[in-house]
Amino acid sequence: MTADFLTVRALTRRFGGFTAVDDVSFSVAQGEMIGVIGPNGAGKTTLYNMLTGQLTPTSGEVMFRGRMINRMPPHRRARLGLGRTFQIAKPLIALNTLENVMIGALLHNRSVRTARAHAFDVLEEVGLAGRAFDRASELTMSEQRRLELARALAHDPKVVLLDEVMAGLNQTEVGDAIELLHRLHRRGLTLLVVEHNLSVVRALSQRLIVLDHGILIGQGSPEEMLTRPEVVSAYLGRRREWTRS
Repeated sequence: MTADFLTVRALTRRFGGFTAVDDVSFSVAQGEMIGVIGPNGAGKTTLYNMLTGQLTPTSGEVMFRGRMINRMPPHRRARLGLGRTFQIAKPLIALNTLENVMIGALLHNRSVRTARAHAFDVLEEVGLAGRAFDRASELTMSEQRRLELARALAHDPKVVLLDEVMAGLNQTEVGDAIELLHRLHRRGLTLLVVEHNLSVVRALSQRLIVLDHGILIGQGSPEEMLTRPEVVSAYLGRRREWTRS
């Protein structure tokens, strides 16, 4: 593992008088699989949006692979190796499954033929090769989740930020998705996983980052974090003023 592969320093985002993320700092080593957890409104998606360029931080720094990327646009961060999925999958429904993935593949492949071949390889990896020529609108919920992941993988990221990729899946589909993410991790991908299902969190996380009301209230092993009184209280809805960890 390489230390400080992705580093967040005192990251803050305000919307007028509301602070969505408040002075958050942490580091991710290359090859880690980290869960990012917290109740609704904790600031998880805002954090992701600052990491991938949809939002500019009010203050603080984001370093990735030794470069400051605070003001770098999303497409340049993608070229550098940052990939993500979105909580609500929004495939291009006028295109087929393969064409959706080709759009991401074209980021590093100028040849349409090469991009097409790479996109098909990605679909095989996520188990969607059999639906390659079906319209994205015809895919099931589970298949759309896999397509969302395939689109992120198509531009060969070094780290993928996953935003509730299990939402709406049944128990069998969740098990299949966990196995897929473990396979991706074993081949070297660094993964950050936002997830509410704590059984999924335990299955996927080597380490947890816990947010509540935009504040980092803890980071450490799942065993430690999920038994901390302040973390349990956050999930049960009992609030108090947190001290930063």
